[in-house]
Amino acid sequence: MSALAETTAAPSAAALEMIDRLIAIPTVSRDSNLGLIELARDHLAALGLKPHLVYDSTEKKANLFCTLADDEAAAKTRGIVLSGHTDVVPVDGQDWASDPFKAAHREGRIHGRGTADMKGFIAIALAWAPRFLAAQSRLPVHLSLTFDEETTFLGVRGLVADLAERGIKPAGCVIGEPTDMQAIVAHKGKRDYCCRVRGREAHSSLTPTAVNAIEYAAQVIGFIRALAARMAREEPMDGRFEVPHSTLQTGVIRGGIATNVVPRDCEFFFEMRNIPATPHDAMSSQILEYASALLPEMRAVAPEADIGFEMGMDLPAFGIAPDAPVVKWAQALARTQHLGTGAVSFATEASVFSGIGIPTVVLGPGSIAQAHKPDEYITYGQVAACEQFFERLAEAAPPAG
Repeated sequence: MSALAETTAAPSAAALEMIDRLIAIPTVSRDSNLGLIELARDHLAALGLKPHLVYDSTEKKANLFCTLADDEAAAKTRGIVLSGHTDVVPVDGQDWASDPFKAAHREGRIHGRGTADMKGFIAIALAWAPRFLAAQSRLPVHLSLTFDEETTFLGVRGLVADLAERGIKPAGCVIGEPTDMQAIVAHKGKRDYCCRVRGREAHSSLTPTAVNAIEYAAQVIGFIRALAARMAREEPMDGRFEVPHSTLQTGVIRGGIATNVVPRDCEFFFEMRNIPATPHDAMSSQILEYASALLPEMRAVAPEADIGFEMGMDLPAFGIAPDAPVVKWAQALARTQHLGTGAVSFATEASVFSGIGIPTVVLGPGSIAQAHKPDEYITYGQVAACEQFFERLAEAAPPAG
């Protein structure tokens, strides 16, 4: 990412105040996000708007979608979504110079958990809501706030399902992840699995009468590792990414109770991150087929033996043409055409919005290099650059096409 989108303009007091307010609400993914959602709801309702909330099954988390227009019906198939996730990663074990949930302003930076990823963008959008409302005759703006992007992406899935049910199909979407205001047109997908291997236990002196779950799990893990190496050698490279090919890796393994007991059970977790040209199924199907081929050997000793897979996160890769109208439109408003377009390896909600036919680009203030770290920050210059983007957006026509 480049910092060339910085500006010498000063951020507005309203944006800075809203950033401070949002940072003060701890919305770590494992906890509720309702404090932030309710603040946003009340802020928008005070403008005469009608925020729409959809809760999860626990009613401790919610998405918010609000059309910043007097006539919501007329805006259903028009306008641009400004979307951000409300959850942040934990601060456990991190060494912060100041309270991570109290915005600290130092040397032109605002420090706090979520300043870059991505409460800064949300706060600026909320601060600009009155301006968007006043300019609705030009281009209606929709504000989308989601939960659990850092963990499961369940929030955004529920949000887009609700949009489809209510017949809302905007002309485009800007995901305000921290990109230094550069237009991002691709990211890798992510799918992860838990694999559970069931064998048969026995005293280790009677090993041939047992099925060692750890050893069979190791064979599957070895196949995953070999598949990863093959992808690195043979997959057509996508040079837009720092790692230009799809990757697989095993991250967690558990099994066994003692060295003199042949283990009955073993489970491990692995993930794959695919480039847009390679579907997840192209890799996962090979792993499942390999595991199935091991079962006859295992069941010859223990008919109850099994290898099962449970899918966790399943987020498609994202890709849009660099010359797509929404991309060119966003670049022009951000004045960052000189940065070109980019691709990132981290996942975003862009693929979910684009998956229901909404042209989407990822573009927002701050740097991903600061995200998830101690003393996370966003600069005043990036806040001001985002405000300039919003100022132009408020007077813009929708993207062509």
